[in-house]
Amino acid sequence: MNITKSDVEKVAALAKLKFSENELEKLTNELGTIVDYFEKLNEVDTSSIARISHIHDIENVTREDQVEQWLSQEEALRNAPDQKNGFFSVPKVISNE
Repeated sequence: MNITKSDVEKVAALAKLKFSENELEKLTNELGTIVDYFEKLNEVDTSSIARISHIHDIENVTREDQVEQWLSQEEALRNAPDQKNGFFSVPKVISNE
């Protein structure tokens, strides 16, 4: 698969990134090299190798769900530095820029 400058521009636009012309050329070459490497990996015969999801033979330890007593709204907000209408009040961190 050949990576084009237009492919890099589309991905950059989706990620909301801006690059100079030199950076676009460099990224196009670098991504092309990476994709070429993965194409080489597709040529390797792996039919005799068992599929695995983890490299270690481990199992996830889980427990039964149990209903427990929750904090009341007053208890949860007791140490809150600021609250408004029964909720935590925090500074705005997202802007329109």
